[in-house]
Amino acid sequence: MHSIRWVWGYLRVYRVRFFIGLSLALVVSVFGMFNPYIAGKIIDQVIYGQQDKLLWPLLGIMVGVTLVKTVVRYSYQLMFERISQNAIFTIREQLYSRLHQLDFSFYDRTKTGDIMARMTGDLEAVRHFTAWAIYIIFENATILLFAVGFMFYLHPPLALVMVAVTPIVGYFAVRLTYTVKPTFSDIREQFARLNSVVQENISGNRVVKAFAKEDYEIKKFSIENSAFKEKNLNSARVWEKFLPVLDSLAGGLTVVMIVAGGIMVINHSISLGELVTFNSLIWALNNPMRMAGWLINDVQRFIASAEKVQELLNEQPRIANPIHTKQVDQVGGMVDFKHVSFSYGEEQVLKDISFHVMTGQTIGIIGPTGSGKSTLVNLLSRFYDPNRGEVSVNGVNVKEWDIQQLRERMAMVMQDTFLFSDTIEGNIAYGDPEATIESVQAAAKVAEAHEFITELPEGYDTIIGERGVGLSGGQRQRIALARAILKDPAILILDDTTSSVDMETELRIQKTLKSIHQGKTCFIIAHRITSIKEADLILVMDQGGIIERGRHEDLLNKKGYYYNVFKNQCGDFDQLNQSKEVIYIHGSE
Repeated sequence: MHSIRWVWGYLRVYRVRFFIGLSLALVVSVFGMFNPYIAGKIIDQVIYGQQDKLLWPLLGIMVGVTLVKTVVRYSYQLMFERISQNAIFTIREQLYSRLHQLDFSFYDRTKTGDIMARMTGDLEAVRHFTAWAIYIIFENATILLFAVGFMFYLHPPLALVMVAVTPIVGYFAVRLTYTVKPTFSDIREQFARLNSVVQENISGNRVVKAFAKEDYEIKKFSIENSAFKEKNLNSARVWEKFLPVLDSLAGGLTVVMIVAGGIMVINHSISLGELVTFNSLIWALNNPMRMAGWLINDVQRFIASAEKVQELLNEQPRIANPIHTKQVDQVGGMVDFKHVSFSYGEEQVLKDISFHVMTGQTIGIIGPTGSGKSTLVNLLSRFYDPNRGEVSVNGVNVKEWDIQQLRERMAMVMQDTFLFSDTIEGNIAYGDPEATIESVQAAAKVAEAHEFITELPEGYDTIIGERGVGLSGGQRQRIALARAILKDPAILILDDTTSSVDMETELRIQKTLKSIHQGKTCFIIAHRITSIKEADLILVMDQGGIIERGRHEDLLNKKGYYYNVFKNQCGDFDQLNQSKEVIYIHGSE
């Protein structure tokens, strides 16, 4: 009932049309009694009563009733379809909005395939229930009640014999409901896993082909596909036990009617016309009984899917705006980390990080893979909250900022470069859709992207494939950098931005970036010392802590970790970290 109440919350807006639709379904149910009754009158009054003049009027009524039923049924079917589409539109909008409200931690623990299953298959199950199952259940229930009432009006003894089977059908229908429900939940979960495998393989098809792992991935898909088939077969086995019983009981009504009704006609306790009416009403008992199993199937699928949709809608972001946000008038880039520690679950990533950055300074961050560099700037953008300590911007704890206001003051070029399936101009202007083409081109020139863009057949109007397919890694990075530059932020975060470009291009980018650094705080995460050697402050990180800090010359004079990296003229920290020749100096920082 919880799922019914939940979906009614969306249907309530259209309750007038909803109840008009049910009223029209009620009219069809009432009209469904007319033709069986008229058929009996034709037998008793026209054939046996020799009242031939009544034949054509009675046939005319039957044709008219059939036409009215057809028009009315079409009307409320269309009405329910429109109501369901409007309700699903609202739910889908809320789901998508919720997905944008949820933070990184949700996506860290939730597979994309599961999210897509909720947005597609689960919503379709809810739509099917609201567009079809609701009025079918109502229609069958009212037809059954009217038929039973009409039978008792015509001949109570025969009606009692016919209805005697109904409680047995109800018992097996209830048993089916409780038995089949868990199987639908299992099917739903396995469908999400199957969806995840497909999504991952489509996104990573180039990696699959590069490693010649097509057979391995096909086998992995086959395992999940077989499991999905087995879950469906488990559900089918439940149906194998109950559906034949329900169908047999429903079909048995015809036998009961022929035997009992035939005896009563012979004994003259019922007319042949009334028996024909009873026979014509058999469908009104048979159909709901036969439909019971399928409707239970639809209801249980709806419940299983609705629970998953509600689960996503009720998911709360761990990173949320405070009740009272502080208004920060000054647009600056002063940053403070005060004894900050952070863990992913049981794994500690940052340990007691403290440093101070003045507005307009450039901060270089360097260290081996997994040392916590990207996590550091993720805390600054408040993608996560620290377990201990405080991160502040302009003297205000980031937890007290309005999240959107905080992030609007920042621009970030992430390590995993993502481009949308849009034009190059659209990608660069993503942070400022109103930007002129001249501004877009100026940002591209700073990022050393203008030249290769103009060489493309469509220039800035070139459509980029999904995730930037068709461009090299360096080209994607430069477009992402242009996107960040165009936003003109107070704080610019570059996470390994030039790792895929050649040294000459990197030097040109660094040179032009200096011209836009004025007044902006810039965080540069890099493996190459050439990217950060001009920084006002360089933080050397390892195992979640800052092991060295200072300017380029200061760090070289320490003859420590940074000195060894510079001496080797490469940024291969992972190799250096394993070398026994690396010197760690843990002096005062």
